[in-house]
Amino acid sequence: MTEKYIEKILKAPVYDVAQETPLEIAPRLSDRLGCRVYMKREDMQSVFSFKLRGAYNKMAQLTTEEARKGVIAASAGNHAQGVALSAAKMGLDATIVMPRTTPNIKVEAVRKLGARIVLKGNTYDEASEHAYQLCEDEGLTFIHPFDDPDVIAGQGTVAMEILHQCHEAIDAVFVPVGGGGLIAGVAAYIKSLKPEIKVIGVEPDDAPCMQQALLQGERVILDQVGIFADGVAVRQVGQETFRIARSCVDEMLLVSTDEICAAIKDIYDDTRSIMEPAGALAIAGLKKYCELHQLKDKSLVAINSGANVNFDRLRHIAERAELGEHAEALIAVTIPEKPGSFRKFCEAIGDRGITEFNYRYADNDCAHIFAGVQLRNGEKEKQELIAELKSLEYPVLDMTDNELAKLHIRYMVGGHSGSADDEKVYRFQFPERPGALLRFLTHMGQNWNISLFHYRNHGADYGRVLVGIQVPDEDYAAFETFLESLGYLYWQEQDNEAYRLFLG
Repeated sequence: MTEKYIEKILKAPVYDVAQETPLEIAPRLSDRLGCRVYMKREDMQSVFSFKLRGAYNKMAQLTTEEARKGVIAASAGNHAQGVALSAAKMGLDATIVMPRTTPNIKVEAVRKLGARIVLKGNTYDEASEHAYQLCEDEGLTFIHPFDDPDVIAGQGTVAMEILHQCHEAIDAVFVPVGGGGLIAGVAAYIKSLKPEIKVIGVEPDDAPCMQQALLQGERVILDQVGIFADGVAVRQVGQETFRIARSCVDEMLLVSTDEICAAIKDIYDDTRSIMEPAGALAIAGLKKYCELHQLKDKSLVAINSGANVNFDRLRHIAERAELGEHAEALIAVTIPEKPGSFRKFCEAIGDRGITEFNYRYADNDCAHIFAGVQLRNGEKEKQELIAELKSLEYPVLDMTDNELAKLHIRYMVGGHSGSADDEKVYRFQFPERPGALLRFLTHMGQNWNISLFHYRNHGADYGRVLVGIQVPDEDYAAFETFLESLGYLYWQEQDNEAYRLFLG
């Protein structure tokens, strides 16, 4: 039974440390999906996450003796900050055990709040095991990140706010799920008061502990979990959270890393705020649910649960967001190895933007190109593009869902070529605008064979290209005249040590 949680949630003193966060419409995403999409902005808490609600509510229930001895927690970061902040507010000693894989931004945030930090293991479960041992050895009180009624009740205050902030009927609330504390509190509150509202959990497809537990009817322990969404990288859901989820959660959705990255971009486009991967799970699930069920004119709420992301992760997120939005296709295409082939290939692609173009000369017969192409109409346009290229007798392979290609091959196209005689290597810079790369190739590929090509659209004002061109000595004067006529900035690079070591 979950009725007991209504009173616990209503009485939870979370506002000693937490604030009532806004429930905001996402205008761009709403227009695109044809539904009213609301975002519960838990990223706007002082610790940039909802976790301080549950931590403080639990710690507020401690006896005088328990408070005197101090508290301990195991956390991938956000719960740690909640415990540390609550301890500072209450004047308690706090020890936090964190996995070594925890983003540094979260470790430093906890340290600044005055907690003692212990880094142990590579997952939450390994850190938790060590925390329990320290708890026993030092007589500390363990503050569980999710499997505790007081923690669950604290997180449930998010649902209390959603219901009084939204002035229209809500069709579904989407909740990120790790150990299940947030969805247990949210579901217990909503299903007790508004059972017609669907509560839908969202997990990464490489950490589906709640989905598997509900599917099998019992808690399971995953062999391993992915750590991209480190805030929900849990191998087993809690006993109490699972009990509540079985009776109150309508559905679980799994989303890919690319879909999470696309959701981070969607949230940024509407709010100019950057979520951590776990913080964007709900939006990723909401988008997927709309697509699966062809929803229109519904009122949907997603909980943006946290924004503690390491800055250096943004490179990977930006790289994968276009793929997650089905806005980029990665293809491998074989074209004849002769002057003009690159230009003809680009003409076949048409006015679609080229995001990536990688090639290295191998032999005199065929050129294998790794290309990224912008899509305006998702999967349908990708299939049309592949069909068009095949109709021109280009062999084509779709690499969009190939993890090896996405993670490694796109960066490794190149290497030495023993057959690229008379190769001259240049870096070029040109204004980045639609059609710029096609114009560049139209000029470059007329009289001399291209033996190396590397281009990647990085969203900058200028496009940067590395090109190898086979120019016999007797043609070099004419080639230099040609370079000057292009009007592009360029630098000769065949004497560069990096080229000689890895490409020449």
